[in-house]
Amino acid sequence: MKERAIQMNKSYTILISLIVALGGFLLGFDSAVISGAIKGITVYFDMTDAMLGFSVGCVVFGAMAGNLVAGPLADRFGRKKVLLIVAALFTISATWSAFATSYNEFIIARIIGGIGIGGAILIAPIYIAEIAPAKLRGSLVSFNQLNIVIGISVAYFSNYFLVNMEGESWRWMLGVEAIPALIYFLALFTVPRSPRWLIQKLNKVELAQRILTKIGGEKYAEVTVAEIKRGVDKKESIGKFSDIFKKKYSIIMVIALGIAFFQQITGINAVFYYAPTIFEQAGGSTDSSFLQAIVVGLTNLVFTLVAIWLIDKLGRKPLLLIGSSCMTIALLMAAFAFHKATYDFSEVTLMKVSNKEIQSELTQLSGESFDSQEALFRAVETKLDADLLLEFKRNEITNFIQINASLVLIAILLYVAAFAISLGPVMWTLISEIFPTKIKGIAISVVGFFNSLVSFSVTQVFPWELSNLGPTMTFGIYAVLSFLAILFVYRFVIETKGKSLEEVEELLVKK
Repeated sequence: MKERAIQMNKSYTILISLIVALGGFLLGFDSAVISGAIKGITVYFDMTDAMLGFSVGCVVFGAMAGNLVAGPLADRFGRKKVLLIVAALFTISATWSAFATSYNEFIIARIIGGIGIGGAILIAPIYIAEIAPAKLRGSLVSFNQLNIVIGISVAYFSNYFLVNMEGESWRWMLGVEAIPALIYFLALFTVPRSPRWLIQKLNKVELAQRILTKIGGEKYAEVTVAEIKRGVDKKESIGKFSDIFKKKYSIIMVIALGIAFFQQITGINAVFYYAPTIFEQAGGSTDSSFLQAIVVGLTNLVFTLVAIWLIDKLGRKPLLLIGSSCMTIALLMAAFAFHKATYDFSEVTLMKVSNKEIQSELTQLSGESFDSQEALFRAVETKLDADLLLEFKRNEITNFIQINASLVLIAILLYVAAFAISLGPVMWTLISEIFPTKIKGIAISVVGFFNSLVSFSVTQVFPWELSNLGPTMTFGIYAVLSFLAILFVYRFVIETKGKSLEEVEELLVKK
């Protein structure tokens, strides 16, 4: 009977953790779903490269705002109320994005979703950590990261099945998110408020004890309430923003900001947001590029599970070194594939051009072949005006490319797999371990904000890079940055596996 009761309590805790972790699912879905809508929104809103980059990257811009406001709001009004706001923001964003009729409307809707992302990535794991018993905390908090990856995969599946919808399919792609967002909003009413917050902020000990009893039984509730009250009685000083710049924390900040920088600057969100675009650049059809994007999402999911299994076996630093090395190799493979591509003008390839004005102007190049994108652009620039040239670079260049598309696919999958076992999940684990308790909250907020800022920069410039530098140079730049990540990890990152937080603090904090 006792075992059954414990099991029921465990099941209840898992259930409410899964409900809260749906915020991670929406975060991942919202981040990746735009990849399928890019061509549609570019045409409908008549976007330039800069406008497209901002329409994709503004979600990260909103996430930075969400990071800044979610923490203080959660401390004042409670974790559950902020999560309800997050769910409402996702619902509003998805619905408004789908019905937007102007570029400015679309941007506002996307930023609202970004604020939801910033709140979800911060508050969902905090709530789960506060609600979960210590022996379940690690696995339950990891639900959030796993749900992010699942959300990305589901977004790719959704885009694939909706791409051929009659009318403006991009509206369906973006609007379908409102369904899980509304489910999340309603499901959150079934979860309790955080017992720790109830005691620390409202002094509602009896209510907190009832929640804790339902989670782990009466004995667990008594012990946990006593621990929470002792923490309240200590009134330990919380670090200020200025504390993170003190010399004794300098190594910690170098490690945290460095890992946050390399996690994003190596291009992962460019690949997730623009996966179908990349595969179309490699000569794939729209349908095949969306199908390949699904494979990318599934690869990310599988290797995230591998990372969860390996992180406490191999350790953080080995995974970072292995992953960064494989990322460098993968990016070099992609750059090599595009470098070896040729561009052939023949009657067959010219007939594939949908823009008849471009087709007419380029008939002068019939019979010619170019062994690099740079040579191609030089020739085409003499035939087309600026607007037609941009149209050619975006939509028509794929009609002429002859490339080893299988090598591009293998390179992208290797890159995503390598990221999923290293910089993706390990970064958040590492920074949660290296900061002393006194500055942990403010420091992780600062690092998360910086991480989002770098991500925004990458997604903003990626369309410009593809159009102006070409995929060869773009992937080459990311390869160099991945190699620098290897050097950084080798030089600065310490191994935290098997060490207590106190031991880590002794290693890193200068006395």
